[in-house]
Amino acid sequence: MKLERTRDPAGPIVKGIGPGGFRTDDGIFPALIMTVDSVAEWTPPALEALSVDDLAPLIAAVPEFILIGTGSELSRPPRALVAALEERGIGVEAMDSRAAARAWGVLRNEGRTIAAALYPLV
Repeated sequence: MKLERTRDPAGPIVKGIGPGGFRTDDGIFPALIMTVDSVAEWTPPALEALSVDDLAPLIAAVPEFILIGTGSELSRPPRALVAALEERGIGVEAMDSRAAARAWGVLRNEGRTIAAALYPLV
């Protein structure tokens, strides 16, 4: 009998955070982007240079809002980015990456259609 492990119905979830990064069912990633359906490794630019183009895969998923995990400490994303996303009807919530990973799980359990970009904790 073959047992197959299925993905959580809420989609990808961060199951752990450690020195190597964020652990999901798909592996361990130093930085990642997530939609309700997918998770992928991400090589982010410096936060102050973050642009709409860097978040294109998330924007394409048409989320209610994007969680931006800014690393080990809370930093504000560029105002131009926030304004550009809000013009598209997408909100932005910035917090440190650990908090963003926890918030992701809670919000996905509520069935919210969100996306996330998590910077490394280094």
